[in-house]
Formats: sequence, C-alpha cells, structure tokens
Amino acid sequence: MKQIASRDNPTFKSLRDLVENAREQRQRQQTLIDGLHLLEVFRERGGRPQLLLLAESALHNPEVSSLAASFADADMLCLRDTLFRELSGVAAPTGIAAVIAIPAPDDALPQQTCVLLDAVQDAGNVGSILRSAAAAGVRDVLLGAGCAGAWTPRVLRAAQGAHFSLNIREQLDLPAVLGQLDMPGVATVVEGATPLYQLDLKRPVAWLFGNEGAGLSPALQAAARLRATIPLAAATESLNVAAAAAICLFEGLRQRG
Repeated sequence: MKQIASRDNPTFKSLRDLVENAREQRQRQQTLIDGLHLLEVFRERGGRPQLLLLAESALHNPEVSSLAASFADADMLCLRDTLFRELSGVAAPTGIAAVIAIPAPDDALPQQTCVLLDAVQDAGNVGSILRSAAAAGVRDVLLGAGCAGAWTPRVLRAAQGAHFSLNIREQLDLPAVLGQLDMPGVATVVEGATPLYQLDLKRPVAWLFGNEGAGLSPALQAAARLRATIPLAAATESLNVAAAAAICLFEGLRQRG
C-alpha cells in the first residue's frame, strides 16, 4: 500500500483540490465520500471506489479493515493522520474514505413527483433535503445555479447515503425545465397561498424550494401553477427550507398512501 506523509505530495494536493472545489468535482466527475457509513451504503448499492484512502491510525481498526477488505481490488493509499483529517474535514474521522465516480444522471424528464432547488446555498440544507426526498420515495432532485454542489463532502455527509437512491442533476435552468414537465409546479412560499394540507398531492407535482433568504426567484414563481404555504403557530415567521421541504414531501407521501 502506498503511503503519503507530506502535504507537498502531488497526489495529496490533487485530493485536496477535489475535496475543496465543486467545479473540480464536476470537471473530473469524481468526489470523495468519507466514513464507514457512507462507504457501506455505497457498497450496498453496488458501488466500487476508484481509490481507497486509509488513515495510519485506522489500519488496525477491525471495522475499517473489514470494509477495506471488501474493496480488495481497489487501489489504496495510507495517509498520515493529520493529512487524512485535512481531507475529511471532521474533527474525529473514522479513518476510511474513497474517491468515487459521480454517477451519471438520467436526463429523462421526471414522470413522478420531483424536487427542484433554487439557489439553496447551505450544504447542510441541500443534504437534508436530499435525505428527506429519498426517505419520502422521491427519485428526482434537480438543482439550479447557485445551489451548493450536490456531491461536495459536506452535502454527502448531511444526506447520509441518500445520493445513491436518487437521480440528481445540477446547474439546470429550472424555469425552462418546469415548463417541460407534465405536472404542476408547487411554489412554496411564506404567505398568500393555499395551505399545504388543502392541496391535492395524490398526483405527481414538482416541489419548488428556494434560497434561504430570498426564497424562490420571480421567474420560478411565475412558472409555478400552484402556491403552497405551511400553516405556522402565531408569531412564527417561517421555517428552515430543509424543514419545510420535509413537511411537504411527507404530506405528499401521506396522501399517496
């Protein structure tokens, strides 16, 4: 197994660029998944890493060794703990990570309920919405410009493996896409709309969730055929976008039975 002990190592620099730059991920069509849980979910979905990374201190960890052994045909690198921690970005990494190919999305227009994200910038919010979508049985998530990169390590951590159950497309012209869908767009807004629980969600719909501060763009609001609001207790202004998305998606799941 090759070992890396210096931050000046060209391979380490390349890995760091991959972790830190969403554009680099899109260009290479690669990302890094970190931790036992994500790698186990990836393996269960039939994934094979392009490169397996191990921290020195994890070499004798039974869980890490067992998981690494299941990828015995993959190229492996052993990194000094400080270098591994720098790539991982968490205070106490489990000591195993992998470079994987980003799955090629299905470009066909969604036929069932889907999610469109408009400039949702926080990685935790994007990851949480992906996780809720997968849990609610929604397959297609379409991201417009200005969203946090779907395959960045922070989004991957927040989604906890949901990526591998979803068809994710990025950098889309959402109003144009919405105009091609054979289902109504539902613009989620704070007020002045139909209460969520009065909507008919048994049919397919395209949920539209907007930026944390500005909400949905005017163009996307204009393209939506329906507007929904979540009833809130008095003196409550709004919900976090990830919480609002979870409520909407699971109300749709409830109505579909």
